[in-house]
Amino acid sequence: MVDKNCSTSRRQLLTALGAAGITGLAGCSGGDGSGGDAETDTSADTMTDGTATSSDGGSGMDSVTAAWVYNSEVGDLGWSWAHNEGREAVAAEYDWLETEYTEAVAPTDSERVFEQYAQGDADIIFGCTFEYQDPMASVAEQYPDTYFEHNTGYLTMENMGRYMGRIYQARYLAGQAAGTVTETDTLGYVAAFPIPEVIRGINAYALGAASVNDSATLKVRWTNSWFDPPTESEAANALLDEDVDVMAQHQDSPAALRAASDAGIWATGYDAPMGDIAGENYLTSPIWHWEEFYGPTIESVKDGTWESDAYWEGLESGICSIDDWGPEVPQEAKDTVSESRSGILDGELDVWAGSAFEGESDEFLFQEMSSYVDAVEGEVPN
Repeated sequence: MVDKNCSTSRRQLLTALGAAGITGLAGCSGGDGSGGDAETDTSADTMTDGTATSSDGGSGMDSVTAAWVYNSEVGDLGWSWAHNEGREAVAAEYDWLETEYTEAVAPTDSERVFEQYAQGDADIIFGCTFEYQDPMASVAEQYPDTYFEHNTGYLTMENMGRYMGRIYQARYLAGQAAGTVTETDTLGYVAAFPIPEVIRGINAYALGAASVNDSATLKVRWTNSWFDPPTESEAANALLDEDVDVMAQHQDSPAALRAASDAGIWATGYDAPMGDIAGENYLTSPIWHWEEFYGPTIESVKDGTWESDAYWEGLESGICSIDDWGPEVPQEAKDTVSESRSGILDGELDVWAGSAFEGESDEFLFQEMSSYVDAVEGEVPN
């Protein structure tokens, strides 16, 4: 491996859960080590990649079959695309691993898909959206000999773990770049749902900008959808009318970034490298390297050491990073971000230091954050 979330119902679930529902967030599932999700109603398409072969063994399994379930199509250059990149990376890494995936699975249909995999030859199943949590837990209870991993949620069981990354660290760095290049001191952010995961990213981005430019403010427009390019473009254009000159997003398409580029302002994406879309107006993007979780986890299945746990690592693990810089990013921004990245890796820089969230627990950061930092205009919608 290289060094390198959902609907209104989710918000209600997290609110009802409270702090007692999440523990052990700093742990690691199955190795040495919760994003946005694009809910669709399209029919599922199942595919297989890789050929399992025998290895010379040890005390575990000779081969492993791993299955992924995505709620959007992998070609959308967003959340599912990033997970599929991770799947492809581990499929290429291990000759004893067979991988399968089903894309565009609506949450209402996910239990059926999980059960099909569990009844088949899957040794471990990864569910890559929050809305899959309850359906996966139901299937996991029925198939105790199969391992399950749920992305972005809070439930664990003896044979079901959960995983997410501290992408807010990369958001902070991207915010620093935005705060350096802005000339109007007004940044824009197109966001999906007002849930802790998304609010956490908004706040981190705003704090990054404020750390280099105390005049910078952030304006947010909500789409209430993970994947809706026309609505995302509309939200971005509304922000453009308010004099923003740097655009950010937490969506599963590059529509907001494309609208910003068309308007000739700086833009940051999410999930995937998006430099080819924004061209000269590209800053960078917070991106995922899910193979850094999938690899060790699958290895632990093979060697018989897998345990249910809660994974929530950050930049130091390689699970997330920022993309390469755009061609016109000034050296000042690059140097500032490089220094801050080193500070985060060394443990000397805390993204939340000096904010209302300094010293808050992982439980709070993960599932209870529901208000903005001072640099963000307005209030979080109810």
